[in-house]
Amino acid sequence: MAKSKEVVPVAQVGNVIDGQEISSSLEDYLETILMLTRRREVARAKEIGDQLQVNRSSVTSALQNLAKRGLINYSPYEYVTLTPAGLRAAEDVARRHVTLRDFFSDVLQIEEEEANAAACRMEHALPPVVMERLAAFIEFVRRCPAGIGQWDPSIGFRCSRTKTPGGPECEPCSRARKPDCC
Repeated sequence: MAKSKEVVPVAQVGNVIDGQEISSSLEDYLETILMLTRRREVARAKEIGDQLQVNRSSVTSALQNLAKRGLINYSPYEYVTLTPAGLRAAEDVARRHVTLRDFFSDVLQIEEEEANAAACRMEHALPPVVMERLAAFIEFVRRCPAGIGQWDPSIGFRCSRTKTPGGPECEPCSRARKPDCC
């Protein structure tokens, strides 16, 4: 794999944020607000609607809902910003998206646009253990040139050619060793 990206652990997966259930649609709004505010510190309702391809009344309703939950700062005709709780939630959704996108594009070699679209659909549905294991697997594949993984609950993925957990590297890993390999 040509690209080397850092895999950030997935903190929380699902549709519960600070004890509140939240829909996939509202998670998409949070993720979009995060993306827009990273560009220029604030987001506008019109930009959010354009990005999500939804009408103005849907945006207004969603923003009111998110504001009521304490996840965004919002007043009609004003800028939209994330609260600290909203920022944590949005970053978590974004992490899930990146993990899935990287798996699809880097490991499965799916085109970037299709990988992104699939990640958007799946980021809301996978439970924490699946996302954590997927993130660990992506990191393992990036580190192990042999790419033959075996899950070990005590250390995560390890090269299945290594005889003992934490033991000496397998021959292909040893030959192709990079500074951070296996």
